[in-house]
Amino acid sequence: MTETQRIHPVVDMEAPAPPRPTTTTTLPLVPRGSFKSEKGEPTRLQQPNVNQPFRRTAPVMYSRPPTKKRSCCCKCICWTISLIILLVIIIAAIAGILYLVFKPKIPQYSVDNLRISDLRLNFDMSLYAKFNFRITAVNPNKKIGIYYEKGSHLSVWYKNTELCKGSLPKFYQGHQNRTDLDVALTGQSQYGNTLMSAIQEAAQNGRIPLDLKIQVPVSVKLGKLKLRKVRIRGDCLLIVDSLSANSLVRIKASTCKFGLKL
Repeated sequence: MTETQRIHPVVDMEAPAPPRPTTTTTLPLVPRGSFKSEKGEPTRLQQPNVNQPFRRTAPVMYSRPPTKKRSCCCKCICWTISLIILLVIIIAAIAGILYLVFKPKIPQYSVDNLRISDLRLNFDMSLYAKFNFRITAVNPNKKIGIYYEKGSHLSVWYKNTELCKGSLPKFYQGHQNRTDLDVALTGQSQYGNTLMSAIQEAAQNGRIPLDLKIQVPVSVKLGKLKLRKVRIRGDCLLIVDSLSANSLVRIKASTCKFGLKL
């Protein structure tokens, strides 16, 4: 049998490789300072103007809408203020009507006479005094009664020194009533020797100044209605001729002023 011979080509390892085909891509010319948009058109960049001042854009803050709870609180506050104003107006109207109907007036007081029961120096050089006053209380109101309550306070002063003190009795005074009150005031003062010398020196001139201070809690009665307590405060400036013991003192001058304290 005949043997078949195969011939293989011989590759030259030292031969140079064939050149590769090159593809040249042509880029379009874009002006300097611009860029190419998606459509392929050149777009110029905006250059910042150095002559203009720099401006910062502040973010816009949006407040939340008020909640329903806050709205309810505002309504409650408005209603409360409105009710208070309405209540004040009603009270003022009632007070005005009562004033026009009853026409209240402050009670008047006067000192009718003064008797010195005792005025002496003690062994400890304190001054003991006992004065008896007759005080007239007048209620000028036609439709108002006055309750004189406990806790009244009366005191007699010589300049800045308290000589004696006492109180008024508890009683009721009717409409347009005049009441005479006999009140005994007693007290003891320090530095009696100096005080007695000053009183005797003033007695030589026949003018001894005394100050009667009055504080009285009273309740006003309007028809069958008894109102809350108020305080009557007053001062009676007296000028007497002497303070001789066991004698009736002559009152040369008397000036009284009174007012109410709620």
